[in-house]
Amino acid sequence: MPRTQVGIVGAGPAGLMLGHLLHLRGIDSVIIENRSRDYVIERVRAGVLEQGTVDLMTATGLGDRLARDGMRHEGVYLAFGGHRHRIDMAGLTGGRAITIYGQNEVVKDLIDARLASGRPLHFEVSDVAPLNVTGETPSLRFTEDDNVARELACDFIAGCDGFHGVCRPSIPASHIRLYEREYPFGWLGILARAAPSSDELVYSRHDRGFALFSMRSHSVTRLYLQCAPDEDVNAWSDDRIWAELRHRLETQDGWRPNEGEIFQKGVTGMRSFVAEPMRYGRLFLAGDSAHIVPPTGAKGLNLAMADVSRLADAFATFYSTGSSSPLDQYSERGLRRTWRAQRFSWWMTTMLHRTEGEGEFDRRRQLAELEYLVSSEAAMTSLAENYVGTPFD
Repeated sequence: MPRTQVGIVGAGPAGLMLGHLLHLRGIDSVIIENRSRDYVIERVRAGVLEQGTVDLMTATGLGDRLARDGMRHEGVYLAFGGHRHRIDMAGLTGGRAITIYGQNEVVKDLIDARLASGRPLHFEVSDVAPLNVTGETPSLRFTEDDNVARELACDFIAGCDGFHGVCRPSIPASHIRLYEREYPFGWLGILARAAPSSDELVYSRHDRGFALFSMRSHSVTRLYLQCAPDEDVNAWSDDRIWAELRHRLETQDGWRPNEGEIFQKGVTGMRSFVAEPMRYGRLFLAGDSAHIVPPTGAKGLNLAMADVSRLADAFATFYSTGSSSPLDQYSERGLRRTWRAQRFSWWMTTMLHRTEGEGEFDRRRQLAELEYLVSSEAAMTSLAENYVGTPFD
C-alpha cells in the first residue's frame, strides 16, 4: 500500500495551503480532489483577505502576484440614510488592513506552488472514503479515472473537502455536534466589466434590502443584492439588477456604482454552521468542512487559512519532537476563533439586512445602531479589529 504522512482531502484553498505549509516543513502529503482542476480554479468565492492571510501568503513565498495585483484597502464604507461613512480600519488597528484578491487567484498561486514542489495532487477522483481514522494507521480509499480503487496509508487525514464533503459525515453522530442557522435571505451576486467607482468596499443598509459594492480587479466590479434564498436568477434582467443597485447604493453626494456588461450572476443562500469538535481520532477538519459563516463579515476563506496554519504547526511539532500536545489543542483553539467569527458575521448580517415582516421598531433599531457605530471610536475600533482579523495563532 502506498503511504504518506498526511492525506489531504480537498484541493480548495484550505487543502492546498496545508499541503504547501507541510512541504515547506519537509512533511510529505498527498492531496486528492473530486472536482476538475478547471472547476476548482474558476469557481467564484470570497475575495477579501484578512491581514493574517496576506501575511501567511507573503511569508510562504506566495506574495508576488498578491503584491502586484491585490488591492489593499485601509478602510470600509457603511452607507445608510443616503450617506456614506468611512471606517478607518488601518488607523484604528495599528496599520492592519484587508486586501482584495479573488479566491480563484489564491487557488492558482497554490496550485502552481504544489506542482513546483513535485508533491502529489490528484483531481477528479471519486468514491473517496477515510478509513480506520481512530486507529494507528488510517487510510484514504479513492478511485481515479482508470476506475481502479486505491488505498493510501496515512499517519493523519486532513478533511479540507468543504461543507458537502465526505470527511465530516464519516464521523459517527455520537462523536460530533452540529450547530446551524439558516438565514431567511440570500445574495444575488454579479460580476460586471466596470471599473470600480469607489476605492473601498461599500456596505449599504437600505429599506429595500442590503447591498454591497465590492470589486475583483481594477476593471471588474463585484456587487450583491439581498434577495430571497430561493430567488430565480432568471427573473433578474441586467436592467432590473442595475436599477435595484442604483436604488440601494446611490448616496446623496452623487456616488453610485459604475455600470457595465454583467458576465456572471448567481444566488447564494446564507447560513451559519459549526461542527464540534474539529477532530476525530486521526482525522482533522479544516475550513468549510468544519464551519460556514455568512459572507457579510468576509471570514470564510480567512478562517480556513487560520485553521491550516495552526494544523501545519501542530504536525511540524509532532514530527520534530514527538509531542502531540498542539494536535490535541487544535480543535479547542480553532473553535474559539470560529465562534468569534460567527458572532461578528451574525452581528454584521443582522445590522445590515432587512428581515421579512420587519416593522418600524426594527428599522429604527438598525439605524440607531449604525448611527452609534459611526460616531463612536470604540465601536468603530471593534468593527475594524474584527474585520481586518486578529493575528493567526
